[in-house]
Amino acid sequence: MIHPILLCGGSGTRLWPLSRKSYPKQFAKLMG
Repeated sequence: MIHPILLCGGSGTRLWPLSRKSYPKQFAKLMG
């Protein structure tokens, strides 16, 4: 089953340290 996730713009502070300027949110491994 596929679960769509919306990754909106912003500084990504809630996903830190997974999300940084050098490693954007869309490339972070969120599941599995």
